Amino acid sequence: MKKEKKLWLGLAAVLILSFSVLGYYGYEIYQKAPPIPDKIISPSGDIIFTNSQIKDGQNIWQSIGGQEIGSVWGHGAYVAPDWTADWLHREALFILDIYAQRDFNTSYKLINAEQQAALKVRLQKDLRANTYNETNKSITISEERIRAIQYLSNYYKGLFTDDPKFDQLRSDYAIPKNTIKNEERMQKMNAFFFWATWATVTQRPDENISYTHNWPAEELVGNVPTKSLFTWSGVSIVLLIMSIGIMVFYHVKSGEDEHIPAPVEDPLLRQGITPSMHLVKKYFWVVSLLMVVQMLLGIVTAHYGVEGDGFYGIPLDQILPYSVTRSWHTQLAIFWIATAWLATGLYIAPSISGKDPKFQVFGVNFLFIALLIIVAGSMFGQWLGVMQKLNLVENFWFGHQGYEYVDLGRFWQIFLLIGLFLWLALMARPLLPVLKKKTEEKNLIIMFLISCIAIAMFYGAGLMWGRQTNLAIAEYWRWWVVHLWVEGFFEVFATVVIAFLFVRLGLLKTKTAIHNVLFATIIFLSGGILGTFHHIYFSGTPTAVMALGATFSALEIVPLTLIGYEAYHNYKLSKATRWLKDYKWPIYFMVAVAFWNFLGAGIFGFIINPPIALYYVQGLNTTPLHSHTALYGVYGTLGIGLMLFVLRSLYRDVPWNEKLLKISFWSLNIGLLAMALLSLLPMGVWQALESIEHGMWYARSAEFMQHPGMIILKWLRSIGDIIFAIGMVAICWFVFDLTLKNKKILNK
Repeated sequence: MKKEKKLWLGLAAVLILSFSVLGYYGYEIYQKAPPIPDKIISPSGDIIFTNSQIKDGQNIWQSIGGQEIGSVWGHGAYVAPDWTADWLHREALFILDIYAQRDFNTSYKLINAEQQAALKVRLQKDLRANTYNETNKSITISEERIRAIQYLSNYYKGLFTDDPKFDQLRSDYAIPKNTIKNEERMQKMNAFFFWATWATVTQRPDENISYTHNWPAEELVGNVPTKSLFTWSGVSIVLLIMSIGIMVFYHVKSGEDEHIPAPVEDPLLRQGITPSMHLVKKYFWVVSLLMVVQMLLGIVTAHYGVEGDGFYGIPLDQILPYSVTRSWHTQLAIFWIATAWLATGLYIAPSISGKDPKFQVFGVNFLFIALLIIVAGSMFGQWLGVMQKLNLVENFWFGHQGYEYVDLGRFWQIFLLIGLFLWLALMARPLLPVLKKKTEEKNLIIMFLISCIAIAMFYGAGLMWGRQTNLAIAEYWRWWVVHLWVEGFFEVFATVVIAFLFVRLGLLKTKTAIHNVLFATIIFLSGGILGTFHHIYFSGTPTAVMALGATFSALEIVPLTLIGYEAYHNYKLSKATRWLKDYKWPIYFMVAVAFWNFLGAGIFGFIINPPIALYYVQGLNTTPLHSHTALYGVYGTLGIGLMLFVLRSLYRDVPWNEKLLKISFWSLNIGLLAMALLSLLPMGVWQALESIEHGMWYARSAEFMQHPGMIILKWLRSIGDIIFAIGMVAICWFVFDLTLKNKKILNK
């Protein structure tokens, strides 16, 4: 059997088996998610909360930003607390004080350790007991818990409305006054907070762990790590070491890549440029502008960590609250990176056939206009939602869905999905005639089309939850988008595109390229698809998700251990012949991708992936450490590299401003590294130590996050931010300087 055929069969097997398992446990999540009761009642039958209050409360939480204003079950932003960890700790202390006053006529803190231990056992029996009644779909809670709900409802009401007692705390949490506009909405959001917290401590039927696998750590209520956390963490580390050994052995055995002499001149000089290929330059204008806007929003968002109610004295939170700037910051990252990649595809597809199909120019222009409408419309809708100017149904469709990275309203999601299928059509139409010719590039084109289809289809996972879907189920589908769409199939697309570019430059044989692409895709997806589960260990999922997530997320790191070879290989290519010096900076950005793949996605990713690590660090600054160095470091850097490849091809005989590119390259990479090492890493490590010793509630508390040492670490981030910002402005300046000064040359 030919090697190529074996690789295709291997890829098919990985896809079928992985998605079968992913689908099976998705079904299990639907069956075993924490139940939303029809009513929560007292022992005497009085109704405390109803099903509609809990579901509406979830929508209200989403409308004010949801995962962009604190977090729930560890997923979300990092300035405000995790509301489930915060509620659980405050509820536990309140009930313990009730017990202590009743039994010892004093507060819990003033009784001795033996007495405290006895009260904690009583508390755990109350809170951990699963009183959900399948017959009448009700949850019965104790009188002490009802009193705690009343106390905490008033506490959160004061925090989210305008009680002057909470002015400083609101500033520490970057929550504007009157974030919630009326008492009815506040009561409903409290119902959701209670239910989400109930799931963190209530034991699953016939099991000794809570619905969230005892997350968050809270010694008072018996939320401690289980044996399975340690077991599967050990398994994942052993598997990682073993798989790296196998990978290194295979790599050494396979030897060096086949060497072919570099062409004497740039092969792309002979490539025709179709009218639609000319049009991608305006996509790069949008990319450049969005990069700068996203960077500016990042600076404002980071500043809210030290001045939560303004920006250097300006009361910015009244018109642009933290939850808005963070929503826009994360969303624009996806938009500009995806636009750079999609524009590269729009350039490459016609370049293969050498001509535009009918209406290709119209399609590229139409898609461009649609992109602008989606970006502007979704951002405005999110602002309206957070400012509470939409009702709950309108907010779901046009405002803020409250889920990180998929914050845009459902209408904008559907609009974007339609746009992606239009992009797919624009990709396929020029390539299908080439496929019929059965050229040497056939299999590479097939792989290219498969990756394009996956990009269009898998964004559709974001439509699989509804307005009031159980949070555990919504989280399952959300990570299909964030992990499989962004980290999975865009990665495959990028691998194919880079292979295409090197084949077109005459630096790689077509057969070698397809073998490399298929093998890399198999290795990546072997861990990547089921590795999705590591994001939802503690999101109300079945226990088997823990084992699968730990095992396969370890495999995601394996190919990254050899990424240094890829960097060295790309660097050698840049030295192969004189004309390749024109591609120096695109190739250097590819070298940087390899570096950040290893450090950001690999090292910083794995330190938070094992279950026992994530149990303590989920929702701490170790997460933005990984997300910044992986999302921008890998995908953003790659987007810039691809953009530069296309611009080099479009403006072949134009001398580049090497100084600007040098400033941009080094500023972006040094700035990101400084941001990570001077601020995010030490903040995350310090928080992790406090989380292990005291619990998640303390690691995210205002008391700790406003510690003078933590404030210094937050300010240290500005060093990296400033250097990084210089790089962003430089690359934007370069793109506009190149394209606007050389209009006549391009139009020849």
